[in-house]
Amino acid sequence: MHSDEASPIPNSKCTFLPSSSPPPPSGFGGNFSADLKFPFLSAIFMLSLNLRPLSIMSKRQRPIQSPPSTPPTPQTHNPKRPKTILKPTKWVPLNLTQSELSLPLTFPTGQTFRWRQTGPLQYTGVVGAHLVSLRHLENGDVSCCLHHTTTSETNAKLALLDFLNVGISLAGIWEVFSASDSRFAELASYLGGARVLRQDPVECLIQFLCSSNNNIQRITKMVDFVSSLGNHLGSVGGFEFHEFPSLERLSMVSEKEFREAGFGYRAKYITGTVKALQLKPGGGAEWLLSLRKTELEEVIETLSTLPGVGPKVAACIALFSLDQHHAIPVDTHVWQIATRYLIPELAGARLTPKLCGRVAEAFVSKYGKYAGWAQTLLFIAELPSQKALLPAHFSNAKESKAAKKKDRKSPLSVVD
Repeated sequence: MHSDEASPIPNSKCTFLPSSSPPPPSGFGGNFSADLKFPFLSAIFMLSLNLRPLSIMSKRQRPIQSPPSTPPTPQTHNPKRPKTILKPTKWVPLNLTQSELSLPLTFPTGQTFRWRQTGPLQYTGVVGAHLVSLRHLENGDVSCCLHHTTTSETNAKLALLDFLNVGISLAGIWEVFSASDSRFAELASYLGGARVLRQDPVECLIQFLCSSNNNIQRITKMVDFVSSLGNHLGSVGGFEFHEFPSLERLSMVSEKEFREAGFGYRAKYITGTVKALQLKPGGGAEWLLSLRKTELEEVIETLSTLPGVGPKVAACIALFSLDQHHAIPVDTHVWQIATRYLIPELAGARLTPKLCGRVAEAFVSKYGKYAGWAQTLLFIAELPSQKALLPAHFSNAKESKAAKKKDRKSPLSVVD
């Protein structure tokens, strides 16, 4: 679990745009059509994994060990609301192996703050109006249980698969990356299944407004407050789950109320962004969805016009909800990865907005159209919780004691 004393990394305003949109890397084949719809960072619960080398294209991976405990039950905005306690009744297979989706390497890695561990190798969350649980079976495959939906089970499953970005073959991407990067190939054998989600853009945007200069505990508390404004769907594993509130519902909450709930200066950003979205042609939700068909540079510039959205937050939103798979959200941790393995000539330099652009270009030059996915795995491999479990040769022998101590205090930097 993340320490209550986790502190944010100092703020760094950066740009994350390669000079132009990259072409797809060669070797993907039929599963990688440009028409596929599929979209970090920066916050994690401590994981406890049982790792062993696995074939990148393996159809059966041993399930990763689940963290031993879960966070305290969050407080909801309306504690008097009747609770509907739901228990799994019907588990159905998703036809996803662990090499395509590892739940512990996907949900508690700072992409979303609304999913909770509700059992051994089990995570529960909301997709649209659907409350679902996912878990690994003994053979590593993923199954799901639909607790609540306002539509048919078929529609709920389609929405879930879209959220999980299953249109992209993770093993196929890893194979191409590994062919040109031996270190990536070895890491992928230990950390297979770290998937990038395709979230609802409004939900993703509001969550990352909460993440600016923040740590995991406070981000989660803020996101819980926002979530509690939506329709209550039920309780699983001691956690309350809600449909994410609409822009109309969010517009009814004043800046003062957000400040009283502990949002600080972010309160004005949320209320300001909600108002700005409501003025967009066709409504804010549709306007954000339209950015999925826009070039990355324009997406970053457009999102950065919203209150509280800087280049880093914009890159997170682009990667995790707007199908911008080569978006690179750069913080100090990603900078360290880049200078260690991609642009060592810049090691020791001070991170600036211009150098953030160099980092993005270095990742895209190496990994192509899906550079954001490659960065996700490389980032996870640098987390203290993972370094301790990977073979010793993955550790950076030159890393200072001070840097290691700093990493322990702040496993992930969620800044903009």
